[in-house]
Amino acid sequence: MSDDSFFREVNEEIRQEQAKKLWDTYGPWALALAVLVVLGTAAFVGWEYWTTQRANRSGDAFSQALTLANEGKNDEALGALQQLETDGYGAYPLLARMRAATVLEAKGDTAGAVASFDQVAADSSIPAAIRDMARLRAALILVDSGSYADVSARAETLTGDTNPLRHSAREALGLSAWKEGRASDALVLFEQIAADNEAPRNNRERATLLAELIRGQGTAS
Repeated sequence: MSDDSFFREVNEEIRQEQAKKLWDTYGPWALALAVLVVLGTAAFVGWEYWTTQRANRSGDAFSQALTLANEGKNDEALGALQQLETDGYGAYPLLARMRAATVLEAKGDTAGAVASFDQVAADSSIPAAIRDMARLRAALILVDSGSYADVSARAETLTGDTNPLRHSAREALGLSAWKEGRASDALVLFEQIAADNEAPRNNRERATLLAELIRGQGTAS
């Protein structure tokens, strides 16, 4: 046997011995790790499938409730939305709460609609943007059915110069003030909207028209 062959055999035996020692020391741990990886992957895939199925079912239920509401079947829509509030997944329970309040308004139950929006606005677990939207929706309902104080209690906090809902909040306050004969206060609010270049065009056009109407009536000295 040549020296090269001898050394190759010795090296091979050494490698085999080292591999055996490594396996004896770490093999069970490596096997356990591999099993955990497989189980973890299977669990993740199963969880992802389960959540996707729940989201799909909730989405379908919400769409069906909207269809009922659009068809004027308000009682059936409310039942479906209330069920979704209890059993829905993800954002759908909150969407159902907001839509149910709108259905109550459509039924003529303004007090119930305002109370529902107020509940959303008071729920600290809900994102601030949604809570602000609920405040605005309640304020808009109360323009017709409530007092200026009622509207102000919900909309005043939304009228700041950086609030994205300020245009609609100011409009609600302006309309409520005008309804109560507070034309000067209404004019100030409508002029703020008309002068705000970031206000949507429709808001600015309405505000400009209302401001001109108040001036033309001579009720805003």
